[in-house]
Amino acid sequence: MNNLIILILIGLGGLGLGTLVGWIIRKGIVGKQLNSAESNAKKIINDAGREAESRKKEGMLEVKEEMHKLRTGFEKETSGRRVELQELEKRMMQKESSLDRKVEMLDKKDLEIEKKKKYVISKEKWISDESDKLNQVKEEQKKVLERLAKMTPEEAKNILLSRMEEEVKKEGMSMMKKIEQQTIETADRKSKRILSQAIQKAASEFTADVTVSTVALPDDEMKGRIIGREGRNIKAFETATGVDLIIDDTPEALTLSAFDGVRREVARVSLERLIADGRIHPTRIEETVIKAREEMDGHLKEVGEQAAYELDIQGIHPEIIKLIGRLRYRTSYGQNVLQHSVEVAKAARVMALELKLDAGFAARAGLLHDIGKAVDHDVEGTHAKIGADLAKKHEESDKIVNAIAAHHEDCPVETIEAILIQAGDAVSASRPGARRESLEFYLKRLENLEKIAESFPGVEKSYAIQAGREIRIIVDPGRVDDDMAMQMARDIARKVEHELKYPGQIKVTVVREVRSVEVAR
Repeated sequence: MNNLIILILIGLGGLGLGTLVGWIIRKGIVGKQLNSAESNAKKIINDAGREAESRKKEGMLEVKEEMHKLRTGFEKETSGRRVELQELEKRMMQKESSLDRKVEMLDKKDLEIEKKKKYVISKEKWISDESDKLNQVKEEQKKVLERLAKMTPEEAKNILLSRMEEEVKKEGMSMMKKIEQQTIETADRKSKRILSQAIQKAASEFTADVTVSTVALPDDEMKGRIIGREGRNIKAFETATGVDLIIDDTPEALTLSAFDGVRREVARVSLERLIADGRIHPTRIEETVIKAREEMDGHLKEVGEQAAYELDIQGIHPEIIKLIGRLRYRTSYGQNVLQHSVEVAKAARVMALELKLDAGFAARAGLLHDIGKAVDHDVEGTHAKIGADLAKKHEESDKIVNAIAAHHEDCPVETIEAILIQAGDAVSASRPGARRESLEFYLKRLENLEKIAESFPGVEKSYAIQAGREIRIIVDPGRVDDDMAMQMARDIARKVEHELKYPGQIKVTVVREVRSVEVAR
């Protein structure tokens, strides 16, 4: 027990000793470390102070440099502004001196104007006095003239005006004659060349269509089959086609009659197919006519497309294309309207090219100018108006519509190309062999033409020549002078235009001849 206590005390004593020794050792080490940390801290503080001092000096230097730069820039700017202000001051001084000089000049001009004003006032007063004296003299002379002439001023004025009117009219006619002569000399050759080229390029072989078509039969027995029992076949055929079927004594032939060429062509094709098939009865007739009519629609479209392709015209409405095809079976004065329309288109295009105008527009208007004739049997109105309405309905341009409407001068033209359509229409209609008209109508037109010419005073004789294309008038030289002859030609032409209907154009020639005869004895 005592040993145990001793051991415990020894252990506690050793532990205490160890603790004391450890504390002593630790204190020595911590002291050294504290001393080292203090020295490092002082060193860092010193270094930081030196660095802060260095930074402060650098910052001061930068601030000083920036201040120097700002001062330098300000001084330069101030110097520039000072120069500008000096220049502005100089200009202001110059303007001020200039204004002073102008004020002096204006003062001088005011003085001059004042002097001139006084001078003008004095002159006006003098002129007024002189004018009063002159008016008095005029009044006295006027009274003397009235007393001598025994006429009032109004009568003298009328006489003077009538004489002046006669003189002006003569001078005007003389000037018109001179201008016309110059215009003819410069334009005649070119116009002839253009028209001749248009005719040469556009003229085509002419074949006159009639209002009847003939269908050949294999034998005369076929006539009875076509007529049918109690004429039922022929009645069914005429009802289905709208064409008159004429059966006469002509051997092995039938005649189809209708003004509508398309219906007549449908009837001809249908009849030929019925004859070839041999089965002729009302039902078969109706089927054949319907089929032929459907094929005719396609055929008309092909004909219209071919005409447009030939003229290199594109973008025409399909309905207009069909109407162009219908023109192939339409005649006017015996002239095929489709051939006529193609001729007009070619002639108008040639003239437009020569005049450097829109050739495509001219050709299009020429092809469509008579489109109204395709339906004028079914629609009221002139073919020009009907054609213009059709073109407008199918979205043709306003210029095309005007060219169609104005090609017979029913309304004013709006383009030069429209005038070319009129010229091309006249060229195609009036060329030799183009049109036919009855002898009675032809002779009546010539007679009326001569009557119009002979209705004018001073006309001795008149002759319609060139198949009615020219009227030549002989006048009395004692009653009609050269100027009156020119005026008479114009008046006769205007009267012919208003009173007669004719294809193409008519030339009016007034001939005034003076013969001086003496006899040597």
